[in-house]
Amino acid sequence: MSVQPLATEITGDLESKVSALSAKLSEARQNIHKVIFGQDQAINLCLTAILSGGHFLLMGLPGLGKTKLVGTLGTVMGFEHKRVQCTPDLMPADIIGSEILDGEGNNRSFQFVKGPVFCQLLMADEINRASPRTQSALLQAMQEYQVTVGGVTYDLPRPFHVMATQNPLEQEGTYPLPEAQLDRFMLQIDIGYPDRDDERRMILATTGAHEEKASQVFTAAEVLEAQRLIRQLPIGQKVVDGILQLVQAGRPEQSPIAAVKKHVSWGPGPRASQALMLAIRAKALLEGRYMPSLDDAVEIAPAVLRHRMALHFSARAEGLSLADIITQVCGSVG
Repeated sequence: MSVQPLATEITGDLESKVSALSAKLSEARQNIHKVIFGQDQAINLCLTAILSGGHFLLMGLPGLGKTKLVGTLGTVMGFEHKRVQCTPDLMPADIIGSEILDGEGNNRSFQFVKGPVFCQLLMADEINRASPRTQSALLQAMQEYQVTVGGVTYDLPRPFHVMATQNPLEQEGTYPLPEAQLDRFMLQIDIGYPDRDDERRMILATTGAHEEKASQVFTAAEVLEAQRLIRQLPIGQKVVDGILQLVQAGRPEQSPIAAVKKHVSWGPGPRASQALMLAIRAKALLEGRYMPSLDDAVEIAPAVLRHRMALHFSARAEGLSLADIITQVCGSVG
């Protein structure tokens, strides 16, 4: 099998396309900030995942704007977006769709009625409240962009993104996501409290007689073109080597770091390397640069790694958190 060579330089045509996309992304962020105050890092990571063609998991306490952020992204990016509120009694057919008997007399036949997964942006709210059976309904959709019902395979609209939310505190009545599904999320984006100035702007803007609304900036076709453009951006061999070094440093079987060997039960797989390769290109473009650097990989690594690693009980006994381990992993790159 032939391997496509790395792009190492940017042509004039590509430069003009990148400049135009960068300007449009700036407009998109301005529109998002009409509704979402602060949360710059979370917004940039969401746009990074979309530009990279990936899914992402939003982690945060109730009331921090996770649902609002997803709806705003859908509007600004021109996606057909739908929402599924996950509960323990939610069934796979409630997401994928089901076959119903339609017609009269001898003309009756089974017809497939599409579920909410047939959209361009699916929000799975509180995904860990759905049962494992229902969670697994998204596995094929997230990886293959298809669903199979009654032996028939149906293609999903493109682009297709799943944006799930979780509350990290509540454990009762929840079902932890399996590792196979977590790995299908390109990024885990943690949303924290706004700072004082952002919260002041938010309460003034949302409790008055008039509330700002975001406007559409992209179309779905333009997002697909942007995703193709991201894959054409040049990347240096040193950065590729750094990505491989970083990901392998998080695997207990391959890591040179003693704490990883001792405390990590399982580490990131090849999807983490793929995610970093795409995400750092999108990050560079969001910041108005044509080529990503190794610093980009180190900066975005926590969002790529934190849901792809797990600790032994020994780490908790010694007071080590996953964030501490990831900091050591990122510090080993150079």
